[in-house]
Amino acid sequence: MVLVLLVGALGAVLGAGGGGGDGLCQATPGRTAKIDIPPAYLALYVKAGTEYGIPWTVLAAIGDAESDHGRGPGSGIRSGTNHMGAAGPMQFMPGTWRAYRVDGNGDGRYDVYDPADAIPAAARYLKANGAPAHMKRAIFAYNHADWYVRKVLRRAAEYGRDADASACAAVPVPASGRAAVALRAALRWLGTPYSWGGGGLSGPSEGFGRGAGIVGFDCSGLTRYAWHQAGVTLPRTSQEQWRALPHVPAGQERPGDLVFFKGSGGTQHAPGHVGLVLDNGRMIEAPRTGLKVRVHPFRNRPDLVGYARPTAR
Repeated sequence: MVLVLLVGALGAVLGAGGGGGDGLCQATPGRTAKIDIPPAYLALYVKAGTEYGIPWTVLAAIGDAESDHGRGPGSGIRSGTNHMGAAGPMQFMPGTWRAYRVDGNGDGRYDVYDPADAIPAAARYLKANGAPAHMKRAIFAYNHADWYVRKVLRRAAEYGRDADASACAAVPVPASGRAAVALRAALRWLGTPYSWGGGGLSGPSEGFGRGAGIVGFDCSGLTRYAWHQAGVTLPRTSQEQWRALPHVPAGQERPGDLVFFKGSGGTQHAPGHVGLVLDNGRMIEAPRTGLKVRVHPFRNRPDLVGYARPTAR
């Protein structure tokens, strides 16, 4: 049950990608975050998250756990240190602060007590320890306790529950009906890590094998998730999707269709990779380990197998 909760929370805090690049788009904070977090701190969490590719919800959850966003009564938040020697609203140990400090406001000083410096430093530290792909590991590095990881993920999920991710799907969708729904669903997760075996009907999930410990999507997990949001349930793997769906002649493909490739280990009759046609020559795909969900050209790929069209039954 704990594992299920953690994976669900990770899916909730990963957020959505923006543009066509690898950086995470920061969903607009909702009412929960705005009520609980001081405006200046909230703006800093979002800014640092955008700059370092870390979900602002995780930074905010750490800020909440460490200092109640600078409002806590404990020692070391505004001056001095706590009983462990940590300082500032993000509670940095001296050695960690020296290694990851940031002059976030450009005033020429590295002030551990200034949230404008401490919050981006926390984002930098999380990124150095594997976030966002290995979020649990990164949070554990921040505070070596499993209960702390669970606490941060629960709080991050609460902050993200009513966040608005619509601004993250800013790529135009030249489609209507179910295809438009599927494409917008996939675009919501641009910037999400590739995870072998990852991706369920409700969003990113932890993969297995070389995807173990990575919450995200593999190629067919993304296409299956996207079309499920449009009311069409696809088989799980790219090979099964190719066999199950009606094929479309080259040149007649439309936005929302699936485009298949031999990929790694696949064949002409059992393709190993799949994406969603976005527009003329571009697709949305979860490419491979080490990369993230992206918009990418596909026309000139020599291993292109063909196209298939999901249909409601």
